[in-house]
Amino acid sequence: MANKKQAHKLLNNQVFRFVLSAGAGFLVDISAFYLFYHNLLARRTYLIGSYTFRNSTLSLAISFLLGVIVNFAITRALVFTESKSSAYKQFFRFVAVACVGFFANLALIKILIQAFGIYPPVARIGAALSLFFASFFIHKVFSFSLSLRKHATPKHNATGN
Repeated sequence: MANKKQAHKLLNNQVFRFVLSAGAGFLVDISAFYLFYHNLLARRTYLIGSYTFRNSTLSLAISFLLGVIVNFAITRALVFTESKSSAYKQFFRFVAVACVGFFANLALIKILIQAFGIYPPVARIGAALSLFFASFFIHKVFSFSLSLRKHATPKHNATGN
């Protein structure tokens, strides 16, 4: 009984739910990155228009987009449910924050790969984890227009279920 009560309390914790939603998006992102990097984008570089992109950069762009979509859907449905902003506005802001995060991830990945010789999928994980904690607060305040004061245990409904 105590474990059930603790599990219920944990699932009512907004930060914990954010960890779960971000974790799901992260798993989609990392899995897609690995799949694209090793299987779907076999060449080392790609010429798109007049720009040359590394395999790791294209893999990151695609996997990051897939992860953002999954993360947004879960975050909207399970984490910041009390937001009164329209879904369109939330998604637009979520993607804007994700774009900033993308370039921060890209910079960190390039440093980890080129300066330290870290294996690209491992560098991707390290970069994502290093930016995770700031994203909760940025998404809460900016993407979903919510106050930082009540982030631990929001009320889901009047019955307490």
